[in-house]
Amino acid sequence: MTLRLLSRRRKRNVVMVKIVKQVAPAFENYIFDWDYEQYLLIGAYGSGKSHQTAVKIVLKLLQERRTWLVARQVFETINESVYSLLTEILDDMQLLSYGTGSYTKKRNSRARQKVVAKKSPLGFIFPNGSRIIFKGLDKPVKLKSIHDVSGIWLEEASEATYDSYKELLGRLRHPVLPMHLIMSCNPVGRDNWIYHRFFATTDDNGKETTILDENKFYEKKELVVNGVYYHHSMPEDNPWLPVAYIKRLEEMRKYDYPLYTVARLGRFGASGTRVLPQIEVAKRGDYFQKAVAMIPAENHYFGMDFGFEESYNAVISCAVDIERKLLYIYDEIYINKVTDDKFANFPEMVKLRDKINQLNNLGLNKFIVADNADPKAIQYYRQCGYTIRGCKNKFVGSRLSNTRKIKRFHKIIISQHCVNTIRELKDLIYKKDAKGNVIHDQFNIDPHTFSAIWYALDNVTVADVKERTFNSRSDFRGVPLHGISGAVKI
Repeated sequence: MTLRLLSRRRKRNVVMVKIVKQVAPAFENYIFDWDYEQYLLIGAYGSGKSHQTAVKIVLKLLQERRTWLVARQVFETINESVYSLLTEILDDMQLLSYGTGSYTKKRNSRARQKVVAKKSPLGFIFPNGSRIIFKGLDKPVKLKSIHDVSGIWLEEASEATYDSYKELLGRLRHPVLPMHLIMSCNPVGRDNWIYHRFFATTDDNGKETTILDENKFYEKKELVVNGVYYHHSMPEDNPWLPVAYIKRLEEMRKYDYPLYTVARLGRFGASGTRVLPQIEVAKRGDYFQKAVAMIPAENHYFGMDFGFEESYNAVISCAVDIERKLLYIYDEIYINKVTDDKFANFPEMVKLRDKINQLNNLGLNKFIVADNADPKAIQYYRQCGYTIRGCKNKFVGSRLSNTRKIKRFHKIIISQHCVNTIRELKDLIYKKDAKGNVIHDQFNIDPHTFSAIWYALDNVTVADVKERTFNSRSDFRGVPLHGISGAVKI
């Protein structure tokens, strides 16, 4: 689509300005839609979401006198990104001028029709008095002085924090004009606040509630949910993107599929090296339950990671198929902001305690293995009738050795009901240092379920996973699997 025309009245004279600007068809509805307060654009690399957003804002500011804030997490990145992009678009529309921004009678009519680009402070001044100002979220104190902002564009929103998002909402206020917050970003991982705020939220009990199914989002591409305008885009939606660029994105499929998912398809995924690429989510509940039940009871293990405020109590029940080198995760408890006295009496915890006691009555020596950093809590649970002990596999360098041990399993199969385990581990990726090198004992999130699995397998060594065999024929068929989180009806 080609935009044409803009008329503007100045006192008694009517100044006609002709604008010619092509718009990508996939963004046409979005560019002219101003019915909502929040807009979320998520797309692949090169999909055009930033360029089309800049066009949308420029058109709005030409039509209405507004102050618009453009923000990124780090201010130093603004000049070479959004400022340069807006400069390029205004220049292409033949609206750009460099100067002081002072509109006096001495300036001719042509000059008064221009948008003035300023370098100090960074910004743009429009002929009708509209302004674009730029701020970095790394210095939030500078946001306090902003007033009468009726529009905000948060570029690379996934790089910002949730607290920054809330602060921007607080800065968005105007006595008359409708207000708008536009967010644009690549999808990155599901651990990001963008996913938790706009796609699936998790409460203090670890229960996940879907706001918008991401597959529906990819299919529909444009939709409104709870008053938020969602837009999805791919490289094909940018008609000016070189074919060679798309070809390079396509080649990622061969050597880095997680990044391909993000960069080429514009879908949520782990844009980095996955820690546990062998993870699978059980598709057939009946098959999964039978497989777990057939594993000898002595090969079932239970682990617990303590948490309260920011972190979570995570309790994992798992089983190891030594011969086939498979790890089954079949139950979880995941909750925070609960004191030990209440947690010890949770029905799910009581069921787990009774199950372990039943196993021990059969002559097995089973424990909940917990983080040894809190011996006082461990002692309390013992007093409540739990067979529990501190882990032995927590020491300097243990994160790396424990991670390597779990990676030795050919497959890690997780019950569909263990939603928090799936969420934390499926897209778990390694952190990188300043040079881009992988740090093999640091991750993009603090995965509490992963820690609980480490503790659960405390007495399963690397040699066990590789070659240990068991003589016992007893299995788990006599013990109910409904230990935690209600059931294993997968």
